[in-house]
Amino acid sequence: MTTAHHYYDVPANEIDRLASVRSLMPSQVQSTPELDALANLAKMVFQTPMAAVTIVDEDWQHVAASAGLEVVACSREQSMCTQVVRTGHCFVVPDLAEDEVFRNLPCVAGDPPIRFYAGTPIELEPGLTVGALCVLDSVPRQLNAAELETLRNFGIVAGGLLRLERSNILHGLEENALKTAAMTDPLTGFYNRKALTTIVDGVIATAIAENKEVGVLYMDLDGFKKINDQYGHPVGDAVLVEAARRIRSVIRADDTPIRIGGDEFGLFLHAPSGVRVLESVAERLIQIFREPFEIEGRTIQARASIGVAVAPRDAASREELTRNVDAALYVAKARGRDRYVFFDKTMSTVA
Repeated sequence: MTTAHHYYDVPANEIDRLASVRSLMPSQVQSTPELDALANLAKMVFQTPMAAVTIVDEDWQHVAASAGLEVVACSREQSMCTQVVRTGHCFVVPDLAEDEVFRNLPCVAGDPPIRFYAGTPIELEPGLTVGALCVLDSVPRQLNAAELETLRNFGIVAGGLLRLERSNILHGLEENALKTAAMTDPLTGFYNRKALTTIVDGVIATAIAENKEVGVLYMDLDGFKKINDQYGHPVGDAVLVEAARRIRSVIRADDTPIRIGGDEFGLFLHAPSGVRVLESVAERLIQIFREPFEIEGRTIQARASIGVAVAPRDAASREELTRNVDAALYVAKARGRDRYVFFDKTMSTVA
């Protein structure tokens, strides 16, 4: 299973940007009187029914302050503020209902609908956009040059207020801790996919230089989308937390587990001492995921499908290795799921 593609492109400095975002601990950001006052002032100046200060994390838009009609948190791919983060500049959509990217979003078709959006970057450091100050309206409209300049100034003030808030959060934290936080999935505690280039590349290069192996297992949970659809995302999140606990109970402390995205995990096993060890790990994972999940009084089945590959036998680079192990995962699912499959050269065209 490959990672889903998004309509947005992440900035080239995404790791540094996320370190800046995580320094605010966005999932725990509490509205302050100053941020509330700023949102209210923006609403009054632009005469819109809504204004907000948002922070865009790896996958989620958090609302730090809002004024007027409620502005709710949403996924990053459904956030118009994502485009502000991507470009680092003001972003204006005069009529969202006429825009190919945004017209199908739930908020545009909601009641009342959001028809107009204008957002400006909020930076904690130069060039690192952590979110946006935005104004929204239920009718289409435009901003003139003077209004755009005013909006930019609101973003500068919002950045200053967030820097003051961060000064308390950052007390005693080291820069390396922030970098680690930027590569950590807050739900499972595993590394996130950003660690593939930052950590895994080094692990593979070191192993090859020392004439050792790295085993990699890609796994996802069978039927996870149905769990989210039937029980809701909070239950799905609880399943992922328990899945991470089960994975940790099987792998060693010095192995590297990564949440690739959604319900897909990558496990990088350092010096596994042969294929039989990888078979043993894969078999134990299959067995432990056959046990039902007990979540909020519900018994839920979420078995695992696993692809397995070995470096340098199957590939000498992380890109090729992950491509090959993804092909093995594809075959495991095609053969009926609830199983593991080792990569072999006949799969190189699959995926």
